[in-house]
Amino acid sequence: MASTPKKTASSRAKSSAKIQSDTKLVRELAKILNDTDLTEIEMKKGDLKIRVSKGGGQVVQAYSAPTAVPAPAPTAASQPVAAPAAMTEKLDSAAHPGAVKSPMVGTAYVRPSPDADPFVKAGDKVKEGDTILLVEAMKTFNPITAPKSGKIEELLVDDGQPVEFGEVLFIIV
Repeated sequence: MASTPKKTASSRAKSSAKIQSDTKLVRELAKILNDTDLTEIEMKKGDLKIRVSKGGGQVVQAYSAPTAVPAPAPTAASQPVAAPAAMTEKLDSAAHPGAVKSPMVGTAYVRPSPDADPFVKAGDKVKEGDTILLVEAMKTFNPITAPKSGKIEELLVDDGQPVEFGEVLFIIV
């Protein structure tokens, strides 16, 4: 009968030193996160890969797509059910030919600074290239400009609102 070799004191000491070294590295990375405005650091060293991130306290909501459910047989008392207004509005604005979508995930800002007036309001006339709003991603403020001259029909984001890639930001006609 074969027996498994027992770890020697030397191999246990090496393993313990490696764990302490890895723990020290994680603590150093966490200190860097606390000392900077970063929210995540990832490091790769040989076959070791460490990712340290701070919880942002951001609430993420997920919605599932509607599933097909067989409709009950119609009765005299049944009434047609309308889709929620918010869902219909999003579908309508996404299909609008003047819809301008977010090129990235980030936070939308409709004013250059918290105490300044908004770049534009609904109904304002703009020229191609005018800044309509900013999308901040990774501490970089990216101007979202008017793709054509026209009138801002509707701003679909609020100041400081998180936006997703492809989300409609505003409509220009």
